[in-house]
Order: sequence, then C-alpha cells, then structure tokens
Amino acid sequence: MFRRVFRFYYDGFRKMTWGRKLWGIILVKLFIMFAILRLFFFPDLLKRDFSSDEERADYVLEQITNP
Repeated sequence: MFRRVFRFYYDGFRKMTWGRKLWGIILVKLFIMFAILRLFFFPDLLKRDFSSDEERADYVLEQITNP
C-alpha cells in the first residue's frame, strides 16, 4: 500500500507542468515567512533577558502557571 501511495504522488509530481512554478512560489514564501521575518520581528527575548537555561525555564513556568 505504501508503494502505491508513493507511486501515485511520484507520478503526479513528475507530470506537473505549471504546478512546479506554484510549488516554487510556495517554498519561497515559506522561506520568507519562517527565516527572514523571524529574524526581524520575533527576537529571542528569553536569550536576551536571561543568561542560563534554568532562569529561562523558571520564567516560562512562572508565566504559564500564574493567571
């Protein structure tokens, strides 16, 4: 069964014409969202504010458990 499913998708992707361009656009957009935007808009606040893993863990636990 795994072989049939793999063959189905393999043949489908191999025979694509304009779908390859769409997949390329999707991959570029995902790269932009997860790599580039993360660097500029989502800084690592825990690493900046705390020096050890234990301090980070204590802070996260405190934030989760306190209402």
